[in-house]
Amino acid sequence: MGDEGDGPLVRVALPTVAEALELPALRVGRPEVLAGGEHLDRRVRWVHVGEIPDIAGLLLGGELILSTGIGLPDGDDELRRYAAGLVEAGAAGLVVELGRRFRRLPPPLVQAMERGNLPLVALHREVRFVRITEAIHTWIVEQQFEVLRASERAHERFTALCVRGASPAEIVAEVADLAGCPVIFEDLMHRVVAHAAADMPVDDLLRNWEARSRMARADGRTAVCGDERWAVTDVEARGEAWGRLVLLPSGEPSQIQLLVLERGATALTLNRLLERNRESLERQAHRSTLSDIIDGRYASPQDIAARTAALGVPIDQSALVAVIVEPEHGPDEPVGPLAAGPLAAEPVAAAARAAGARALVGALDGRRVGALLALPGPAGRPGVLDRFARGVHERLGRPATVAAGTTARDLAEVRRSFAEAHQVADAAPPPGTGHHRPYYELPDIQLRGLLYILGDDPRLQAFVERTLGPLLDHDNRHGTNLLETLRAYVAHGGNKSEAAAAAHLSRQSLYQRLAAIERVLGVSLESADVRTSLHAAVMSLDSTGPSAR
Repeated sequence: MGDEGDGPLVRVALPTVAEALELPALRVGRPEVLAGGEHLDRRVRWVHVGEIPDIAGLLLGGELILSTGIGLPDGDDELRRYAAGLVEAGAAGLVVELGRRFRRLPPPLVQAMERGNLPLVALHREVRFVRITEAIHTWIVEQQFEVLRASERAHERFTALCVRGASPAEIVAEVADLAGCPVIFEDLMHRVVAHAAADMPVDDLLRNWEARSRMARADGRTAVCGDERWAVTDVEARGEAWGRLVLLPSGEPSQIQLLVLERGATALTLNRLLERNRESLERQAHRSTLSDIIDGRYASPQDIAARTAALGVPIDQSALVAVIVEPEHGPDEPVGPLAAGPLAAEPVAAAARAAGARALVGALDGRRVGALLALPGPAGRPGVLDRFARGVHERLGRPATVAAGTTARDLAEVRRSFAEAHQVADAAPPPGTGHHRPYYELPDIQLRGLLYILGDDPRLQAFVERTLGPLLDHDNRHGTNLLETLRAYVAHGGNKSEAAAAAHLSRQSLYQRLAAIERVLGVSLESADVRTSLHAAVMSLDSTGPSAR
């Protein structure tokens, strides 16, 4: 993407001399190429009819000269100078109609044009030059109009994406749709941030991506480069590049494809400016990949393996552990895109790196961060999880729940592992209550996990209402908070000293509240069975009711 004032790489797809010779207006003249036959790919910018010997001084470059030969000079040296002038002026070629002056073109002219690699064409039949100029100029104007239409179409579609806050993945998909070929958006380390494979298998597209991308070095901001003839453009803001958009056409990229590439880079820049206070490019890419894994949105396991490898997290032959991190939600904290999840993703990723684990890390919703840890083997799981969880707590700066699923070996098991991690996070004690662990697994939630699974069962709901209903009614009528006292008491196994400290109450106040609970519920808290029943009821309420978090 160029600075303001720089011309884009995109130019009108001008016809070549070879294509011009195939037009009916020229074909009727029975054209014969006498010189420069290997250079018929020269582009024709315009057609000029000229019958003067010093015509070179009137040219700007790219003109196809039409002549009857009447104005050509007489001497051999003059003919050579005439040809040299056309070469120096950058003409596209010379077409001479035989019959008015020449029956055959002079050898010095033919030889000079051949040395200058400039196409020389003889017409053996009379033609109307106006028909030739009309046909070629119409071609050029139509190409200009098509580029303008493509530019307008791309502008409308990318503007609409930017207005609605589309992600880089959506913008890249739009580039691929408009360009009709695969597209890659990579960061400065050649890691794939987003891709759209079009009709190409994803694993073929991303195979050995970093090495291939490093071989495609561009001389300018936008260029066609590398052995695979990729079209690439920098994605930058305020003169600083922070990514690269790569187009992989099946052949030489067309001018419209290059236009779409540059418009897409502009849209990604706008997205970056709008999103820079939320997630980094890496987090956005990780979040998209994690969501696709969890929701099963992928064509094959090979596709996902190629995507994760391109992000620097190879999952093949790895022990995979799904982890959910849920920071404690403050009462005044916003929800949606600015909630704790997106803000916590970077610290969680930093904790994974510090623990020595490669991981995909991204916000899954407004509150939770998902991490897929790729470990060399299951034996190192406890140590990595412990270092990771402690790093999370240290970096977040607020209490959090860290929940891990069982170790997985393939994508189907990864989805199950995430489901387990969500379940563990739902059932784990809220941060700051009891003896909170660095992280929780399925064996840790035990009864709480069972109660969470059965939370929708009417029988369990009836048990909770029967056991705690009178206490909830009392709190509502009198503005008391006896439930919180009971929660602290049962969470500490009936230890009154620990319960008083956890509830920030004096022992005398705790005794008075426990006595009130006994009166309201009609039970004795000295009974172990009663305490167990009350603890189960409180855990059930916490796992299903609004007070759980």
